Amino acid sequence: MERWATFDCYGTLVDWNAGIRSVVGDELLSRYHELEPQVQADSPTLPYRDVLHEVSTRLGLADPDEIARSLPEWPVFPEVNSALEEARGRGWKLVILSNTDRDFIEASMSRIGVPFEFAIVASEIGSYKPALGHWRAFEERVGRPQDVHVAASYFHDVVPANGFGIPTIWINRLAESFDPPPSREQRDLVGLADTLDELVA
Repeated sequence: MERWATFDCYGTLVDWNAGIRSVVGDELLSRYHELEPQVQADSPTLPYRDVLHEVSTRLGLADPDEIARSLPEWPVFPEVNSALEEARGRGWKLVILSNTDRDFIEASMSRIGVPFEFAIVASEIGSYKPALGHWRAFEERVGRPQDVHVAASYFHDVVPANGFGIPTIWINRLAESFDPPPSREQRDLVGLADTLDELVA
């Protein structure tokens, strides 16, 4: 039986806080995270680079395209490559569901260095998580829902996946606390393959 695990990318596999902070600084990082979902909800068909431009403009950045230019170089969390390779080695098929554009996700997947079956990106489906377009697009392509969804954002990913009845692994890098709980919770991706196998033998 095929086993499918889907992943959020930014915040889960790629350290987007480090990438964004390198442009906006510590003082504007929390404001950035307030503005981005507002822009995405207001304009779900807007390409992600335009979302970044709009958020940067609202933040008052001198160069509103600097975040977008920096994105392909955002760092991958150190445990990600080995954790994903182990999951692939156990037969898991890996897919990314991301609130981004095709060229951005291709650059990030290249940095991750692990093959994925495919990636679904917001700019091609006209929907930003936590809206449900990514999950519907996955089911249309594969013919059924994924077995497990893995993500760092409770708001963008865990809540909608739970709504579909999809088991979730919350990568809680920021030691946050929300209810209802995910199926499993980890601080990072260390031991991910074991957790996946616990959820779907």
